[in-house]
Amino acid sequence: MTKTPSRKHRPTAEAAAPLITGRVTAGHGRHYFVTTEDGAVLEAHRRGKKGDVVVGDVVECTEPVSGVSAIESIRERRNLLYRSDEWRIKSLAANIDLVCIVFASRPTFNPWFIWRALLAAHQAGIPALVIRNKAELAEGAEEAAAAVRLLESIGHDVITVSATGEPEATRARLIERLEGRASLLVGQSGMGKSTILNLLVPHAQAATREFSVALNLGKQTTTAARWYDAKYDDWQGSVIDTPGFQEFGLAHLSLNDILRAMPDIAAHVSGCRFFNCRHLEEPGCGVKAAVEAGEVDEARYAFYRSLAVHADTLPL
Repeated sequence: MTKTPSRKHRPTAEAAAPLITGRVTAGHGRHYFVTTEDGAVLEAHRRGKKGDVVVGDVVECTEPVSGVSAIESIRERRNLLYRSDEWRIKSLAANIDLVCIVFASRPTFNPWFIWRALLAAHQAGIPALVIRNKAELAEGAEEAAAAVRLLESIGHDVITVSATGEPEATRARLIERLEGRASLLVGQSGMGKSTILNLLVPHAQAATREFSVALNLGKQTTTAARWYDAKYDDWQGSVIDTPGFQEFGLAHLSLNDILRAMPDIAAHVSGCRFFNCRHLEEPGCGVKAAVEAGEVDEARYAFYRSLAVHADTLPL
């Protein structure tokens, strides 16, 4: 009579299948697209109920079952760019080399949006490039030029382009800055960000349509970041598109963070009477004295005040 093998002698289960490594290139809710190292695109869901995956993450996935993979783990990020308000945090993308902040004279731009995006990039440890688009427009040109001069005076990198008026020259100038980098485009709605994207990565239009069909989103395709790899004869890199939005929340920044990212303000704190001066209503404030003397731009100081009144950490 044949004996049934005891539990400890039964054959072991086959080794688990190796995981697939790829980058998250698009997502909606808990549904993602992952582009593998050999260029294949997988549909994937995060294992369990976790909502911690963002575009740009490098992840480990299972082999597809019924056409869908499971994201098992996320590799350590180099950085994460996000915005926040008092209610929630909105992650934009991970593993970015450059934040490109696009603005134009029309529709009317908000300088505070640009400054907020610069602070967020600084906090994330990511270099930033401000792109003034639509240089061909006469309307609002004076205000846009003044914004560029102010940004340059406080040490920010700015270029002026015309994606519609001079597309070839614009493409060449941007490629020079973006070559070999993963560059994220951010800006208010209507600033020409999509035009710039399509100049740099012409296949993005077709890819967006494919994402829309697969996710059953109809025309509502610009609701989250999307990663596009550029592999052309004239340049190699990646461009990450984000939806246009009007506010860039910075609730996660402390007063120290704000001062470190605003050198035009921080340059005058040594003149303050009190070591814990917040540069708001305190007497003997070196920053306020610099504003009165015209050494600090009044609009920049107003911007600083709008952030500092909500920050509860005193400067070092």
